[in-house]
Amino acid sequence: LFDVGGIIGAVAAGAISDYSNMSAATCAGLLVIAIPMMWVYQILGKTSLGINIVLLVVVGALVNGPYALITTAVSADLGTHPSLEGNAKAIATVTAIIDGTGSIGAAVGPLLAGFLNAYGWESVFYMLMVSDILSLLFLIRLVKHEVIKCRQTRRLARIE
Repeated sequence: LFDVGGIIGAVAAGAISDYSNMSAATCAGLLVIAIPMMWVYQILGKTSLGINIVLLVVVGALVNGPYALITTAVSADLGTHPSLEGNAKAIATVTAIIDGTGSIGAAVGPLLAGFLNAYGWESVFYMLMVSDILSLLFLIRLVKHEVIKCRQTRRLARIE
């Protein structure tokens, strides 16, 4: 069900990103919402099966939506960077680096979760929340750039 939410989140994040033309801000917004939702899942997930299902789908959407944007939109943004000048090999390398980094996270995450589970299931959720916070920190620069660009575009539209 977490992955079902991930499908929904990826489609929704893509639509929001396309509409706003701000993929990093979309990622950051979803990550900001994901952090308290993981805390809510930790507390309410054991209440009933129905609540567990709904929260799993919601958390899956909020976690996997940004992941989908990072692996696709960010790859596309980096692939069109002027320094690459249409170099297909460089674009493939950038995409491979991003996908490879995601694979490292996919390998290390469960390893850490298994280790932290010895300290209680809550510690796994805290690890996920810290991971989201780190992701937000890495996205701050891109979000700032997108917000400045959006403001400039709106100012120019008002002037015209």
